[in-house]
Amino acid sequence: MSPNAAGIVERTLVLLKPDAVARGLAGQILARFETVGLKIVALKMVMPTRDFVARHYPNTPEWIAGMGKKTLETYKDRGLDPIAEVGTTDPMKIGEMVKAWNIDYLSSGPVVAVIFEGLHAITTVRKLCGATMPFSADPGSIRGSYSSTSAVVGNATKRAVRNLVHASSTPEEVAHETAHWFGTEKPCVYRRADEDVLA
Repeated sequence: MSPNAAGIVERTLVLLKPDAVARGLAGQILARFETVGLKIVALKMVMPTRDFVARHYPNTPEWIAGMGKKTLETYKDRGLDPIAEVGTTDPMKIGEMVKAWNIDYLSSGPVVAVIFEGLHAITTVRKLCGATMPFSADPGSIRGSYSSTSAVVGNATKRAVRNLVHASSTPEEVAHETAHWFGTEKPCVYRRADEDVLA
């Protein structure tokens, strides 16, 4: 049975965020994904507007409150008072702040949008990226190799955590995000020279 028939060849979306581009890390980061056998099937550089970035996110009440709860957990773990830090303990209000910081961040400079294809692409890409917070990311992962910032730093400076990359986490996210960033553009179809060896 071929990998495609087995349902293990997937596509996923990766965004190289403005900090990755500004630091000249785009080539090194792309190489990390290509080295494990993932192939680039679509790629472009975008200067996104705030409105465009806002529509990248789910924007559901659950998603917004979830970000607020994560922030509150971070404050608790660090022994910080959320009232002193952001003036509230309401997860929705904190989530809205974090959402605004994320929009500011992702629209602050050029973004490289990429669709990768390969075996177990969604999971493989997320493992290579490492934990969302670079401070907690494993050494050798993209975030663990190129950053050590954390939610504590981001919250203290009232900005998003500069964590270099975004990777879709589910097939549903892949569908929404690839449609959002690439519209009706079709990914390229081709074979890498090493596909038979890697399959």
